[in-house]
Amino acid sequence: MRRRKSDKNVGGACSTSLMATSSELLTAVHSIFGNRDAASRRAAIEAAFAEDAVFTDPERTVTGWDAIDAAAAGLLAEAPEEFVLAADGLPYTGDDIGAYAWTFGPAGAPAARGIDIITVEGGRITALRTLLYS
Repeated sequence: MRRRKSDKNVGGACSTSLMATSSELLTAVHSIFGNRDAASRRAAIEAAFAEDAVFTDPERTVTGWDAIDAAAAGLLAEAPEEFVLAADGLPYTGDDIGAYAWTFGPAGAPAARGIDIITVEGGRITALRTLLYS
């Protein structure tokens, strides 16, 4: 479900726009990093992330759509075809933040576990931080 936000336009009148919730954005992250189709993955990145969003994981910190797309593509290119990204519990959400745990690997036998934490502003992800289970 989306929440409505009223914005004043140049003429001072209010307009209503739809903004993604942190729960919807967590679902988008899941679909982006599990999506092997480059075109639909890129479209999802542009819809969910601010253009200057920052992504940090244990290997790197990158900024922007191109770098986030490259990080997702690189992860998937290195993983066998049977590896899937799956939710590992329920998401935790607030107005401007969200987190969810995940597994990555063959269905039922994950090779990796982690948690993604997002920061949201204006209905878009401005920061994504990935922590790995060790």
